[in-house]
Order: sequence, then C-alpha cells, then structure tokens
Amino acid sequence: MSDTEPLTSPTPKKKTSLVGKLLPWVITLACFAFLYSRMMAPAAAQGLSVTAYLASVFASVNWLAWIALMIPYSLFFFAVDSLIVWRVINWFNAKVAYTNILPVRASTYILSILNEQLGKGAMALYLNRREGVPGWQLGSSMLFIMVCELLYLCAWANIGLALQWDNLPEVFRGLPYVGMAIVAIFALAYLYFRGHIFATSKLREKPILHAFKQANLGQYIRILVLRSPALLAAVFIYSEALSLFGVEIGYLQMLGILPVIFFGASIPGPFRAVAVSMWVILFPEYPAQMSAFGLVQHNFFILFNAVIGLVFVRRAQRELFE
Repeated sequence: MSDTEPLTSPTPKKKTSLVGKLLPWVITLACFAFLYSRMMAPAAAQGLSVTAYLASVFASVNWLAWIALMIPYSLFFFAVDSLIVWRVINWFNAKVAYTNILPVRASTYILSILNEQLGKGAMALYLNRREGVPGWQLGSSMLFIMVCELLYLCAWANIGLALQWDNLPEVFRGLPYVGMAIVAIFALAYLYFRGHIFATSKLREKPILHAFKQANLGQYIRILVLRSPALLAAVFIYSEALSLFGVEIGYLQMLGILPVIFFGASIPGPFRAVAVSMWVILFPEYPAQMSAFGLVQHNFFILFNAVIGLVFVRRAQRELFE
C-alpha cells in the first residue's frame, strides 16, 4: 500500500455522498418549477398571482371533512402496514407478537420523515436487541416487503386499467407490458432462489437474500392479499378527498391511477414532489387543484403517521434501552 492511498480513497466517497444528498432536492426543485409553470397561465387568466391562485383553492376546501377522511385512513394504513411487517418477520426472522411490532413500527415513521434508512435502522436495532435477529436477515425481510409492494401495485394498476381502459390516459396502455416484464423477472428470480435454476450458484446463500430463499409462492400471494385492503381503502379516500378540491374521479378510475401515483411517491425527495407532479400531469386541466391536493394528501399522511409514532415512541424507547 502506498502512502498516498489513504489520502485519495475517501474523495470519491465524499463526492458520491454529496450527490446522493443533493439529488432529491434537485428533483424536488424541478418538480416545483414544473408545477409553477403549469399554474402561471390559468392564474394570469383570472388576474391573480400563482400564489393567490393556489391560495383560492385551499380556501375553497372543507378541511374538517378532509380531516375526517384522512385520520381514519392513516390509522387503518398503520394497522395494515404493521400487520405486513409482523407477518414477514414471523416467517423469516423470529416469533414476535403483533402488539410488540406496533410501537417500533410507529416510531420508524418519525425517523422516515428525515430518512427512510433511519427508520429501517431503528427496526433492525429493536429486533436485534429483543430477538437477536441479525441485521442482514432483517434487511432481507424489508427487501421482501418492497418486492411484494412492487408486485401488488403493478397488479392493481393493471386491474384498474382493465376496468377503465377507455377512461384512463393513453400512456397507461403501456402498463400491461410493464406488468409482463415484472412478472417475467419475478418468475426467474423465484425459480433461482428456490434452486430450480443455476442450482450451483452461491449468491442465494448471502444473508441479505435470506427471505427470498425461504419464501414460497403462497407467502408472496398472502402478502399481496394482506396489503390490498390498504390500497382499496386509499381508492375510496382519495376519490372522496379529491372531490373536496372540486375534481370528481370515479372509484374505478382512481383504482387505475393510484398505484402509479404511489410508485411516484416512493421516489426520494422532500414533500413527495414527484407524486404531486404526477397528479398535475394526469389532470392538466386542474393544475392548482391537483397541486394543492397532491401536496396536502401525501404530506399529511407522512406527518400524521409521525404523530402516531409519537404516541408509541416512549414505549419503543423503553423496550429498546431499558
């Protein structure tokens, strides 16, 4: 090893870290610039600034009715989300009671406001201290949940498209091809992890792939079934909430749209800016209404989940550190 190596090796890591930190903000600023540009013309047509135009939309909403929709939905999502985590951990990691998952899952919502990885780290710390679960195996379980979420969003997006083929934007006609590609990749991966192809490969033995090696097809299907009530509830809630902003969308049309929006919400960035922009792209005739709706809908959900976390955080701290 030369004397210069310790001096030069950290530099690329710092550059990579800086890019990783800045990229979500660049995406967010680009999205907000797009939203602003879409509201300029209709705002000018009414003789208003963009700010005043957007404020008029906020002023027209019945916020009590909106809150009455969102709080029960957030609580229901929390229950389903915790159920998924509980089910997967009990399959692949350790036997843990559902009531013991609730406080730590809720607490991770607080950390996820800042960084999703912090939330996962808290879950790993909890299970490591309480149950002795290795961190890599827990990471494998989280990856398994993410794959199942991809599969179920893709499935419901195509179901919604099939039911509303003529009422959804033409760009959605590509969803079946995306779905077929995802199913093909999943089928090959499933056969690989079950040892039916490339049987001599050692990659599947890595701890980070622990859950995929153990999972059978029925377990994937059960997670899709358990997760689906949260999406179907969201279809109802989002349709009703959107009507409070002056835009009417039927439940079946929302079923085709919402899974795609949720894909956008998973893209890193403050304020879920990509998901907000997607509402405006899909409904360009309502730029202010869809901007306001997307902004409060996605961000209230995050903040209220954090409030749920605050309710449980003391218990989670006690179980982790006492």
